[in-house]
Amino acid sequence: MNQLIKSGQVVELTVLEEQGSRYILTNGDLEIPLNASDVAETIAIGDVLKVFLYTDRRGDLQATTAIPHITEADYGWARVLKVTKEGAFCDIGTSREVLVRAEDLPAIEEVWPESGDHLYITLRTDRNGDLFGRLITEEKVNDMYEGAAEDMFNKNITARPYRLLPVGSFLLGVDNPHRIFVHESEMKAEPRLGQEVQVRIIDVKEDGSLNGSFLPRKHERLGEDAEKIFAYLESVGGKMPFGDKSTPEEISEMFKMSKGSFKRALGTLMKARKITQKDGWTEIV
Repeated sequence: MNQLIKSGQVVELTVLEEQGSRYILTNGDLEIPLNASDVAETIAIGDVLKVFLYTDRRGDLQATTAIPHITEADYGWARVLKVTKEGAFCDIGTSREVLVRAEDLPAIEEVWPESGDHLYITLRTDRNGDLFGRLITEEKVNDMYEGAAEDMFNKNITARPYRLLPVGSFLLGVDNPHRIFVHESEMKAEPRLGQEVQVRIIDVKEDGSLNGSFLPRKHERLGEDAEKIFAYLESVGGKMPFGDKSTPEEISEMFKMSKGSFKRALGTLMKARKITQKDGWTEIV
């Protein structure tokens, strides 16, 4: 007797027959359809195909040759396609998107992922065979993260949060699965779950895990006035009708600073290549 097969598995099935716009595959017990449009190469009756199984909206088992990069046995980054009240729908590399359910996302919706973010998940199926994504647990992270060398200290690395807590954010490196903790005192704002960020390493722990910071190094800090102006620029879409030629009254009313302080702050931002000025407008580079 053949082993029981179900949704969420990658299996090898034999081509039994062709029926119009689809092929019928079998493991000897079950017959499972495969859309002909899903097959890139010519196949013949009797060929053995490697396929991924999922259930359609009626609950019937279907096959696809688009093998996902995330399965029930593996974890990986899944790009968020859209977010609704149900949760985050993610691309796992096959023809069927999977849902990370709302109850598995943070309690505060403001830090839910957005389209284009990436969640570190594995694949699961419910009783009906429907696929869904499950966020990685702290236990799994402890099993898989790579210990970092001491030379990681003070480096900037690209990472994404996989767990958000009031005390801080836990992240995994994108290029290497380093485990990084950023305390809430080392950030100006909490990142979204799955948001790609740059984090500066401020400590390498004995167990190879890392502590990080979202704050700039002292020599990279722009100063209070420059930070205030830059934050305003970001809030209005990156462009403002204020610059060196603005009147002291305009500057005082908008930014509560003198024209001299305003010009020094603009000079700091321009030196840091954060902004540019043209025709009376100031824009983020």
